[in-house]
Amino acid sequence: MSRFQKWSSDRGLNCLEQGKAEGHILVLRARKSYCNQNGESEIFPVVQRLEFEYAKGHCPNYLPILGPEGFRRAATELALGSESPAILENRAIGIQSLFGTGALRSGADFLFQILQIATVYLPNPSWDVHYDIFRYAGFTNVRTYHYCDVERKALDIENMLQDLQEASEKSVFLLHASAHAPSGINPSMEQWKVIAKVVKQRKLFPFFYLDQQGLASGDLEKDSWPIRYFVDQGLELFVAQSFSKIFGLYSETVGNLIVVVKKPMVTESVNSQFTLLNVNRFSNPPAFGASLVHQVLTSPCLRKEWLEQLETMNKRMRENRLAFVLTLTQMGTPGTWSYIGRQSGLFCSLGLTRDQMNYLARNHNFHLNKYRCFNISCLNKHNMEYFVKALDSTVRNTM
Repeated sequence: MSRFQKWSSDRGLNCLEQGKAEGHILVLRARKSYCNQNGESEIFPVVQRLEFEYAKGHCPNYLPILGPEGFRRAATELALGSESPAILENRAIGIQSLFGTGALRSGADFLFQILQIATVYLPNPSWDVHYDIFRYAGFTNVRTYHYCDVERKALDIENMLQDLQEASEKSVFLLHASAHAPSGINPSMEQWKVIAKVVKQRKLFPFFYLDQQGLASGDLEKDSWPIRYFVDQGLELFVAQSFSKIFGLYSETVGNLIVVVKKPMVTESVNSQFTLLNVNRFSNPPAFGASLVHQVLTSPCLRKEWLEQLETMNKRMRENRLAFVLTLTQMGTPGTWSYIGRQSGLFCSLGLTRDQMNYLARNHNFHLNKYRCFNISCLNKHNMEYFVKALDSTVRNTM
């Protein structure tokens, strides 16, 4: 056992333990969850009420291996739309998973073991755990495609399309439907249309990641529009769906893998293969989170309350971005910062150099992660001014 190395926690995951030990202000880096104005994880009142009701009336039986049908259908309709041709034609199925990362792993296992695909492209940057998921699933060719243009601090659409054109047929491309993490940079609708065209022409396999639907823009349909467009173009695809951030269910391990196929007659075979894969990985999925999500999505009153809270959270993040940019501008901080206002979702990419990141950490105790981004919801009235002053000092002293 001595030959194994210690796993490094600084991989886009939680770094709070190090912060507590060193006394550093690490909240901007450490949190992958939404933080409210007081720096605490957001509690959804509608979810909290259902948790108490569930505890009183819960019947502890095993769930079906693929998850309860009601949850799977409601989750799939949330992403694709209830009027999606894939749903109406019985070409879309959902498979309950453990978080969005669990959905990625289930999909990766299927693609490698059943379809024998061994090449996958991930956007650069991506969370390290996403690379590991495909490697541990057996993919022998885990590559990256251009995504962020560091100089322009925008989507590198030209090089991204070139990578799509040069990829071999049947290669898997991991695409963030909205709120790309960790950059916050996203394609426009017109750019998505061009991406879909190339994916279809090159016979590539799109694998979407959807973990901030409704939180990214405050609009459920807008945040899942790229997926719906790809489906309308007749493409087969996977969607790894997570409910952690959009329901505040960070410890309830609830996710859903959506599979869209061209022919409805193959769905039974797909279900049987995922049944075999899942029973060998975790047997039956957990009931708690799936039950809460299902109830909210299928009750008009509960769904309305949930959506209103999502909109409030999104509004606060947008206000944080604008206030952040405005404060930097008023302070006269060197550089152009307007690009931050065009980003969306939980994460904000600053595009700092390595020297600037080191200066910010060494002189001001603000530690960004290696992707040079931070969680925009962690900014609040208690730390906004302090962080902006620290960033201003950093930029001026590293020019």
